[in-house]
Amino acid sequence: MKQTCHYFYVLECSDGSFYAGYTVDINQRLKKHNDGKGAKYTRGRTPVRLLYSEEFETKSEALKMEISFKKLSRKAKEQYINGHPDHEKG
Repeated sequence: MKQTCHYFYVLECSDGSFYAGYTVDINQRLKKHNDGKGAKYTRGRTPVRLLYSEEFETKSEALKMEISFKKLSRKAKEQYINGHPDHEKG
């Protein structure tokens, strides 16, 4: 049985703001955001681009990372994205 990967991801919106989320398919989720069918927050802020993604073994771990990230200041979010050794730049 194929194991599902769980991702925490960060987008940069057209207004420069960040959006953090969870998905099992980053490419499909990014397309939904840019098609205006993603989160309400990103609908008026397209196009969005993927800044960061991180893979987790469980949904719970990915969601916990999303919640933790959302509590950070803008500066701390930037430091996390730029300083994390295994991040993927979009």
